[in-house]
Parts: sequence; C-alpha cells; structure tokens
Amino acid sequence: MGNLKDVYIMDLPSVEDERGILTVVEKDLPIEIKRIFYMHNIIKDRGGHAHMYTYQIIIPIAGSFKMKLSDEEGSREIEMNDARKGVYVPRLVFVDFSAFSTGSVCLVLSSTIYDFSKSLRSWDDYINYIKG
Repeated sequence: MGNLKDVYIMDLPSVEDERGILTVVEKDLPIEIKRIFYMHNIIKDRGGHAHMYTYQIIIPIAGSFKMKLSDEEGSREIEMNDARKGVYVPRLVFVDFSAFSTGSVCLVLSSTIYDFSKSLRSWDDYINYIKG
C-alpha cells in the first residue's frame, strides 16, 4: 500500500548565467500546492513520519542533507544537495531527514494544509496503518 515506487527526482527549470542560477517552481507540478514551509537552522534529524493524504515536493534550497524514504517493502536514500532538483514524495511514504550540513535549508511544497491527526508519527503506527 506504500508508494515508494512512485517517488521520483524532478529537474526544476533553471537558467544559469554569469550572475548565478535562477530556478523556477511554477507550472507542470504533480501537485496543487496548498502549503509551503521550510526547515532551517536544523540541529537534529527531522521527519520520522508519513502523511496519510499529503503529497509533497522536497527541495534542498541550500546545503545538503540525506532523505530516507521507506514503505513496507523497502527503503531508498537520496542525497539532497542540488537546488535545481526536487523529490516528489507521494502519500504513505515514511520520510526521515538526517545529516544536515551547516546552513542547509529544506523547502517543502505540500498538497494539503497541515493536520497532525493525518500523519503517522512512528514506524509502528505506519506499519499498523498499512496493514489495516
């Protein structure tokens, strides 16, 4: 029931010139954005949950971090270190963030407004929900 097989890396449209790189997040997104948030000044690992109904795009705006994505059949780790790439994370994928570099910023585009009651806050809760 998990959706790890549906996770994919998105190339975000970017233009580079002598001034730097401009990356655009606008059309042709796999979700309708209802919420945007970012994590910064991160001193401990984050995540450790899955969303029942929320789809997300995760973008490493600055620095680097690791993202471990899991479902009941396995896991995949992605090194997040390129602001021109986002990772599409469908609902019911358990996410853990770790190894944040100093100054890293993680931007999250979300398909829903946050509702704590619609997240699975531990691996055991996740597995129990999946097995129904």
